[in-house]
This record gives sequence, C-alpha cells and structure tokens, in this order.
Amino acid sequence: MNHRLTPRTIFLLTLPPLLWAGNAIVGRLVHDMLPPVLLNFLRWSIAFVILLPLAGPVFRREIGLWRYWKTYAVLGLLGIGMYNALQYMALQSSTPINVTLVASGMPVWMMLTGWLFFDVPVSRKQVVGAVLSIAGVLLVLARGEWQRVLELRLVAGDLFMILATIAWSLYSWLLLRVKEPAAVRANWASFLLAQVAFGVVWSGGFALGEQALDAIAVQWSWPLAAALLYVATGPAIVAFGCWGAGVREAGPSVGAFFVNLTPLFTALLSSAFLGEAPHGYHAAAFALIVGGIVVSARRG
Repeated sequence: MNHRLTPRTIFLLTLPPLLWAGNAIVGRLVHDMLPPVLLNFLRWSIAFVILLPLAGPVFRREIGLWRYWKTYAVLGLLGIGMYNALQYMALQSSTPINVTLVASGMPVWMMLTGWLFFDVPVSRKQVVGAVLSIAGVLLVLARGEWQRVLELRLVAGDLFMILATIAWSLYSWLLLRVKEPAAVRANWASFLLAQVAFGVVWSGGFALGEQALDAIAVQWSWPLAAALLYVATGPAIVAFGCWGAGVREAGPSVGAFFVNLTPLFTALLSSAFLGEAPHGYHAAAFALIVGGIVVSARRG
C-alpha cells in the first residue's frame, strides 16, 4: 500500500503526541492533589461515560463481545489499568520530560516482547536500533553523565515508567491477535469502549488497594476537575480517534516516528507550565532514540 503524507494526515498524527505530552504535564501538576491510581480510575470512568452514548451498542449480545471477555479483560488490564496508572505513579517522583523520554524506548521493548513471546524474528538493523534507543534511555536515567551508568540508581518514577512500557508492549502485540467479530472493531469508539469497560474495573480495584495503603486525601477543586476532564477527553478519546485515523492513512511505520514528538512537546510544555527547562542531555537522548527507531525501520 502506498501511503502518502497530506496536511490532514500530518495533523492527525501530530495532535496525539501533543495531547499525550499534556497528559504528562497535567499528571505532574496534580500529583499532590490526589493519588495517582485514583487519578487513572477517575480518568477512565469519565471517558467511559462519554464513550457510552457513542458506542454503547458494542455491548449488545448479538455483537459477540462477551464471548471474548477474557481477551478484553487482559487488554483492559495492560492498556487501561496498568499503563496509565504506572505513568501517573512515575510522575510522583520523576519529571514529565524524563517520563516521556523513558517511554520513547518503547520500540526496544516491542522488539523484545515480539521475539520472546510472539516468535517474531529480530533483524540486525533492529538490534542496532535497539542499542541506540537504549543508549538514549540510559542517558536520561543517568541525568546526562555517562559515568553514572555503572553506579546507576533509578528513582521510583523511572522504574514505574519502565514497567509501564513493558505493559504497553504486551498490550500492543495482543492487539494484533484479532479473534473477535469485526463489529467489535467497527469503529474506534466501539473498540476503545470495549477495552475501557474492563479497564475501569481493573483500575477501580487498584484504586481501592491504593486507598487501603493510606494514600493522600483528594483535594477537590475546580482546577482538579478541569484536569480530570482534560485527561479523560484529550489524551484518551480525542488522541485515540485521531491516531487511529492517521495510522490508517499513513501506515503504522510512518506513525511510529510521530510518537517520538511526545518528549519534544513535553519539554516545551514543561518549560512553559512547570518551569522545568530541558537540558542538553535531553536533546541528545531524543536524537539517539529517534535515530534508533529510524535505523530499525529501514528496509533493504
């Protein structure tokens, strides 16, 4: 298939990374207003309410979703219940720039997950690309000082984000295993709602566990309400819809490069809203990660 980038396609693929960067900024801004796992539960509960009128028929018996509830329970666990909760947990002790740069090592975990669990072969170029991407992530974790790599002490946020990327890698490979009826994936809203329905149950259970561990009290306010509305609509619903349309037009290989705009947007937004100016090593890490992905994606 011959994919071509048009202004419309570029917009569809650029808006989601901007919204995802905003998600990291908002997660950091509200990190002392409510517990991170509860934030994830409230986010997806609001998204569920918004999506229900758009795609409620996906739950009808004749659609066939319920015969595959185990599949969607796993997808909801990894993509909704775990990934976002771990990201918000990471933002408790790490900066949005670091969190999104560590997440940019996703192609490495995708390659390893595919090789280990889905019998997908790995090429030499993918290995070279993985080494470059890992170097970029290590540069972030070492805060720009290579000598720190040997004595690297990860903050909790770094570890949480690494776990989040592993969960998302498993989630992404499982998405390719299409067994359910086509009607479940008939449109982006139906497919997302099917996952969110199970993800809300998982995230609700995790939030209850968090509360049992004496989590911080929620500081309700209008800014917090606005933050919840944003993370439930922009980074979740709007970004998911735009991303699906953009990838259909440009193809997943081209779309993968746009994902790495997220750290760049995060650095700009962090400087504007959090006063956290990016450092030179952030730019170097970004270049290494993108370079690794370019090398991995080359053919011939």
